[in-house]
Parts: sequence; C-alpha cells; structure tokens
Amino acid sequence: MTEIVPAAARNIAFLGQTDNDGHGDCLQVMVARGHAYMGTRTSRGVVVTDVADPRAPRAVNFLPIHPNSHCLHLQQADGLLLVIEEFDMKNFLSMQDYYGGSLNRGGSAGYGVRGVDYSAGMRVYDLADPANPRSIGFMEVAGLGLHRIWWTGGRWAYASALLDGFSDHIFITIDMADPTHPREAGRWWIPGMHLAGGEAPDWTGRYALHHAVVADDIAYGCWRDGGLTILDVADKSAPKLIAHRNWSPPFGGGTHSALPLHDRGLLVVADESVANVGQEQLKRTWVFDIRDRSNPVSIATFPIPREQDYLALGGQFGPHNLHENRPGSFQSSTTIFATWQSAGVRVVDIADPFRPEEVGYFVPPMPTHWMEPLRGRAKMRHTADIFVSAEGLIYITDYDAGLYILEWQGA
Repeated sequence: MTEIVPAAARNIAFLGQTDNDGHGDCLQVMVARGHAYMGTRTSRGVVVTDVADPRAPRAVNFLPIHPNSHCLHLQQADGLLLVIEEFDMKNFLSMQDYYGGSLNRGGSAGYGVRGVDYSAGMRVYDLADPANPRSIGFMEVAGLGLHRIWWTGGRWAYASALLDGFSDHIFITIDMADPTHPREAGRWWIPGMHLAGGEAPDWTGRYALHHAVVADDIAYGCWRDGGLTILDVADKSAPKLIAHRNWSPPFGGGTHSALPLHDRGLLVVADESVANVGQEQLKRTWVFDIRDRSNPVSIATFPIPREQDYLALGGQFGPHNLHENRPGSFQSSTTIFATWQSAGVRVVDIADPFRPEEVGYFVPPMPTHWMEPLRGRAKMRHTADIFVSAEGLIYITDYDAGLYILEWQGA
C-alpha cells in the first residue's frame, strides 16, 4: 500500500488506510473483535473491514440495505450491531435545504416522499461471526426513520427518530429486552415539534435531535439549531426535562455531539460545521460545567486549528464528532479526541477545563475520489467520525476516502 503522507501531524502516527473496496463514503465507525463496522452515505449498506493488522486493513463484507435509504450510524455491544435505516433525502436536497429548516416543514405525513418505497427503522445484526453479521431483528417506524442511536449494551437504547406527525427528529427510548423484536418505549420532543398534536413551531432554523449520549440515566441531547437538552431518563417511558440551553442565536447552531464527564462534572458539546467556509459562522466546541445539571454553564471553548490556513483552503471547517468514551474503548476525562472535518482529527487536553489546550492532530491528505451526495459541498477532505481503542489506536472515517487507522503517541 502507498504510504500516506498527512497534510499535518503532531503526536499521531499513520498506520493504515483503505477505501473499503470502493465503499469509501463512510461515517460512523465501531470496532470490535478485530473488525471495523462502518455506516455509509451513498453505498446503501454497512461495510465490514478486517482491522486485525492495523497496517493492512481490508474490507471483508458488505451488508446492503434498501436502495432508497442510507445507514449512516450504528452501535456495537453485547455481540450485536444496531444499524439505523432512514430515507435518504440528501440525494435530492442541497446543503442549504437539508440543514436550513425542519425536514417536515409542511407537516405532511409523507415528508414530500409519499409513494416512494424505502426502509425506515433500526436493524439488529448478530456478530457471532464478526466478519459475517446476520440480521436477526428489525424495528420499523412510521416516518422517515432513525438518524443515530446510543447503546452500550443491556436493555435500553436511545435514538433520534423522524416520525409521522413531527416536524423533525425527536428523542425515543428503545426496549432491547428481545433483540429480535426491539420496540419503542418512550419519546420526548422540544415543545412545538408535534405538528399532529396541534403544536406549532415558533423558531427559525432546524430543530432536530442529532443524538443523545446517556450516562447514569441522564441523556444529553444535541438538537442542531435547538441547542442542548438534559433529560432524566430513569423512567424510560416518560423522559423528563432537567434543562434546555440554546446559544443559537447569536451563535450559528448545528449542535451535534455531547460527551458527559460525570467524574469531573463537565460536559463537552460540539457544534457541527454544515456549510462551506464563508457560508456560516465558525462553529465551536464548548465545555460546560454541569455540577448542577439544572443549570449548565459554558466555561470555555476548544482552540481553533491554526497550523495552516484552513479558511483559505475552503470546504467545511469545524467540529463534527467526539470520541464518546464507550465501555472498552479509550477512556479519559482530560484527553478529548474530536474530528474537525477539513482539519482532520484533533486531540485536546482539558485538565484545566477553563483553558483547553491542543496536544495533537492528524490531517489526512486530500481524497482522490469523491462520493459525497450533498449538492454544494466543496471538494475537500472531511474527517467524519472517530473511535479510539483502549490501546490508543485511532479509527477515523472520511466521507470520500474510507477508513484511516492511526496511533496516538501523546502522553
């Protein structure tokens, strides 16, 4: 394999890369038992890649889904893989249309796709043979489908779902007691989203749950232009609001990913860059003090990558995903791994939460093949998702270039 020369690197070494036999359009990645499982944007299926040798990863399987749906996100635990299936509106929407307002603006049950066949819900795969996942269950939903799931094993999963009668994705709980027949157990939404219930939104922008990360029965939900919600989910059938904060406006919205650090009373929240440089505000990653969860207070922001002029490069420059400290993976309440789209993967030390300090980065070269479906996005690398193993191996995906495997060399 040709050696990859990064555009920039500090404290992170390159090990291996693969375009997954042409399925390079990867988003979320999970790693278990020597295999990486990746959702895709345009390939219409899940990629399975053997990563036992991190210097020579190779795709070994592809699990197709409905040709009119995509499967961007997935979760792995307890020998199972949960995969979302959602109607793919990105095939015919511009970036401005997709991110600029609620997907069900008009309130119709069909979201503008009435009469089109697609798959919507969550599929469950058995990973007894890690190279050959076997479908064992499916939870169908009435609506567009699920967008992202949070599940670390056990009975309860949590997801964002665009259901009939709602303006956009809301929060749902899922009962996994029988993995062959998962079922919705409860739901919560920001008031104004339940169009079928007579509610009427009084905001601009896109209020939609990207996903929630759950710790100690507290769900930290990121709602694109709707900010942050903190929910008590001890009662899975009836989540209760603890606090809601929205900093858009005056900031640019796109709230995307949260990382609770309960041992320190902190929460990291990333606002996603969703447009090219010059078309939106520069997005931030925030540090909140959550010792009083009913009153989260922002105390700092992450440093902006500056080792080269990313604004002049163009494309999408800003936060995307955070390594989420999943059980069995790299665990730290001071070293935070984050993807930054055109600026690759960044590592930030928050030992002093009031003064986050960048301590490492790896910026991949430009892709050589383009698969991104959103019309209007500039041709630019896009480091999308990240998983860090307990041993410090870093797995990052690119919208166009597949999977990179790196090694953390910092303290």
